[in-house]
Amino acid sequence: MKIFLPMPGQNRYSDALAALGAQVETDAPEGCAALLLPGGGDLHPSLYGQEDRGSTNIDEQRDRAELALMRRFTGLQLPVLGVCRGCQLVNVFFGGTLHQDIPGHSRLGQADRMHGSYTDDPVLNALYGTRFPVNSSHHQAVDRLGSGLHVIQWADDGTVEAIRHETLPVFCVQWHPERLRTPTDGWRLLEWWLGTVRAQDGACRG
Repeated sequence: MKIFLPMPGQNRYSDALAALGAQVETDAPEGCAALLLPGGGDLHPSLYGQEDRGSTNIDEQRDRAELALMRRFTGLQLPVLGVCRGCQLVNVFFGGTLHQDIPGHSRLGQADRMHGSYTDDPVLNALYGTRFPVNSSHHQAVDRLGSGLHVIQWADDGTVEAIRHETLPVFCVQWHPERLRTPTDGWRLLEWWLGTVRAQDGACRG
């Protein structure tokens, strides 16, 4: 089972996925069962109808490429997992907007910030309970939700920490499960997601 990871060199993601039994593909999406959109710099704010009010490390070529991947994978109704920037890109893809600069969520020196969160989602609740800490390494976040998306996890200050689509197999988190092992084990979320990918891939092949 191959997972498409569009940015080569994202070793934390590829190492985690490989450790959990997935094959990571970075060259071409053909034949891949799912898409993982990783973290990175900010989306160009023109994509959601705003002027630049604090966005940094913009890569418009990457924006275009990953939006095209979203069109491909959602058009085929294949699973998508968005992480950090990936979560924001998914929201923009479905017509949502972003907070361009929020306080209290960026890294502390070289380390991720940790903060509390809460959820009403049955998957996250089964994995972690209704309240659990997550890591934070971002200064932007989901603002107005895109079409078909629901918020399923919030930071204690109300910042959106996870969203999912009501009909498509699209699940996104603002935090970084690939590099969070304690006190919350983010790999449990990756393992759950890979399980859903295997189930859908098996059903399609069956």
